[in-house]
Amino acid sequence: MIKHTKIDRAMILAAGKGTRMQSAPDDPPKPLTEIAGQSLLMRMVARLETSGIQKIIINLHHKADHIKQAMATYNGPCEIIFSDESAALLETGGGVKKALPLLGDAPFLVANGDVLWREADNANAALPAFLAAFDAAQMQALLMLCPTQKATGYDGAGDYDRRDDGQLTRRPTAPKGASAAYVFAGVQILTPRLFDALPETAFSLNLAYDAAAKKGALYGHELDGQWMHVGTPQGRAAAEAILATDTKDTNS
Repeated sequence: MIKHTKIDRAMILAAGKGTRMQSAPDDPPKPLTEIAGQSLLMRMVARLETSGIQKIIINLHHKADHIKQAMATYNGPCEIIFSDESAALLETGGGVKKALPLLGDAPFLVANGDVLWREADNANAALPAFLAAFDAAQMQALLMLCPTQKATGYDGAGDYDRRDDGQLTRRPTAPKGASAAYVFAGVQILTPRLFDALPETAFSLNLAYDAAAKKGALYGHELDGQWMHVGTPQGRAAAEAILATDTKDTNS
């Protein structure tokens, strides 16, 4: 039985350079990329608002002023705090660890700045269901997953396989061409203690996932919907096409 843990703080990772988007020098940072008329960043903020999140930390590095300007007009219910990484890019894990004093002592949600999905049924139901799936008694990390065949703009081999109890195992590195059933969908719930033994410098959140897995505390939750990878121009075009023809654009 899942022991529900109230999660009211979140972090949006918005510090990356977004080089795969092949952007021009004057283009906005990737989180401000608009899909069907709304930026990825504001889509995620709107989801967090309706999921009980009260405080949102946004880390900044690449084109930080653009993101600050975009959020200057925000007048929603969440408190917005910026975590400045202008001195050095800390990667995903280092960025979260730097922000731990702002995130507090309880489990928190972390979302990549380029996450986009469409629910299968009810509008905006996926994130509350994900939050409700977190069990602090068993989990140090819970990852949102999408079956690889349901992901658009994605041509990779997947990231994880999921056991019946929800625990995750990484895609095997051998034999060559091995695949996994799920791709990580860019949203996770993490516990602060997971970072105790991790570096003070730049590092990937993959280290945190591996640390949780070694303790049998890395779990996955399947997204009930379609995940859209928009890390490339091709992925963005595919997402635009999907949402343009969808009369139930639940990300807006």
